[in-house]
Amino acid sequence: MNFRPRTTTEPEINLIPFIDVLLVVLIFLMLSTTYSKFTELQLTLPTANAEQLRDRPKEIIVSVAADGRYAVGKVALEGKTVADMAEALRNAATAGKDSVIIISADALAPHQSVVSVMEAARRVGLQQITFATQTAAQ
Repeated sequence: MNFRPRTTTEPEINLIPFIDVLLVVLIFLMLSTTYSKFTELQLTLPTANAEQLRDRPKEIIVSVAADGRYAVGKVALEGKTVADMAEALRNAATAGKDSVIIISADALAPHQSVVSVMEAARRVGLQQITFATQTAAQ
């Protein structure tokens, strides 16, 4: 009979072999990955004019001048009321409710002019609004 007390050893997890295996797998994946382009097919891609790429039917560009005048697309509006702007936006929205309004306001334009464009868009039901900016001169 063995009357000695049993010593329980704490199980330990040795991470060094695990890390070694992961590094070997990583090196294998890095070496087996190909970075070549698809050279099997020689393609001549068609060319397009840059002006044609800019014509997007879902975009409505609204310009706001420094004195509060409006232009929808390239057409200047006669009136400055929200109702006039809403009617112009309704006519310009060829994509319906999916149209995106791009507000291009002058830096010195009154805040109320920009808010009026946003209110007209809300009345028409156009919810996607973004603002055009330019980068600062260095």
